[in-house]
Amino acid sequence: MRTGPLALTLGDPAGIGPEIVAGAWNELRRSGPPFVVVGDYQSVASASGASNVRRVLAPVDALAIFEDALPVIDLPLKSPVVAGQPSSSAAPSIIQWIETAAGLALSGAVSGVVTAPIAKAQLYEAGFKFPGHTEFLGELTQAATFDGARGPIMMLIAQDLRVSLVTVHSPLADVSGLITVEAIVNAGLVTAQALRIDFGIGAPRIAVAALNPHGGESGGIGREEIEIVEPAVRALRELGVDATGPYPADTLFPEAMRGNYDAAVCLYHDQALIPVKMLDFWGGVNVTLGLPIVRTSPDHGTAFDIAGRGLARPDSLIAAIRMADQIARARAG
Repeated sequence: MRTGPLALTLGDPAGIGPEIVAGAWNELRRSGPPFVVVGDYQSVASASGASNVRRVLAPVDALAIFEDALPVIDLPLKSPVVAGQPSSSAAPSIIQWIETAAGLALSGAVSGVVTAPIAKAQLYEAGFKFPGHTEFLGELTQAATFDGARGPIMMLIAQDLRVSLVTVHSPLADVSGLITVEAIVNAGLVTAQALRIDFGIGAPRIAVAALNPHGGESGGIGREEIEIVEPAVRALRELGVDATGPYPADTLFPEAMRGNYDAAVCLYHDQALIPVKMLDFWGGVNVTLGLPIVRTSPDHGTAFDIAGRGLARPDSLIAAIRMADQIARARAG
């Protein structure tokens, strides 16, 4: 069993992060896994009412008060932000919150990290050099290993559908040049490992997607399947992974077929995310595989257009918190 709470980073404070954090606490305070917010106390208090938000100095302090107050490790913003108006001035704090949460997880003070959404454009203006949370957390935890896995690998989960990605935040025009036998094999190995360790699936079955329409029509409309994907699937099978494919993406995801595999390895961002969001737009969860720490996040963005208007739904964040708790318990044995 895990011994510490989860750490929940606030995300971009000008987005819906503070609202969905407060909403998640209100839903989970009596029945869900406890968590401590790493972020700006004032942003959380403004979104939820200061009377039920309390500063804490250490994650363990959150356990005693979680039912009555939303605990926050207060790392204040340098200047105030306005809901719906993103600013690069908040970027150093946003980065600090992620770094702090990752450090707490690596030390064992928290059982995992759940990250509220960030806006990359504002971070890039402040010199942030990573495509997103996933790659940044991979860098922060690179000195540690998790059973030999070479993460990070992004997995999206909606209901009983799990999809992991070979490429993530890459232009579609670059994808063909980025997919390699080695990259697909690594994604397949890390996915199979996570299914065994984090999800308790003893003999995971992996389906690998094709890149081209109709799987390339035997090379007639693309040779990536013949030259890259098929050799990768054979290599995975030689390494002991029950992998099949490549399957054309338009036939990979129907309900009847989904029971034939435990996860699909997809080659690019929208190939994986479209079916997930079609299946459960509000409840999808992003899980980072292959890290020595547990990390999940909601499968949506900052939603600046509705921030501060009381319209944001915490469903996906709640699902991410519950998923992080489930994985942390699985790893603890």
